[in-house]
Amino acid sequence: QVQLVESGGGLVQAGGSLRLSCAASGRTFSIYAMGWFRQAAGKERERVAAITWSGGSTYYRDSVKGRFTISRDNAKNTVYLQMNSLKPEDTSIYYCAADLDGSSRYGSWGQGTQVSVSS
Repeated sequence: QVQLVESGGGLVQAGGSLRLSCAASGRTFSIYAMGWFRQAAGKERERVAAITWSGGSTYYRDSVKGRFTISRDNAKNTVYLQMNSLKPEDTSIYYCAADLDGSSRYGSWGQGTQVSVSS
């Protein structure tokens, strides 16, 4: 299986930036795509962004388009989420996840990293 560990979360002011990292290990050859999800208190988990491992095709949730950028470094088995112009509504626990077969059923998840944005 694939193991994932996120880092880079923290507390920032509205309008600020953070860069999240997710390092993958284990059976990384199985990865089809990597995604970033978030779940705020009292809300459903939502997919923020995703990227295919080979081609680098990206997906973004409408609410983060133009502000967030997902990227990957295949050699380092690492995916990043650059978050700019952060808003209080971006406050959430952010999770990295791996789609292992192209089904969008993300079978491997990281432990999460907290992002808090103050107004």
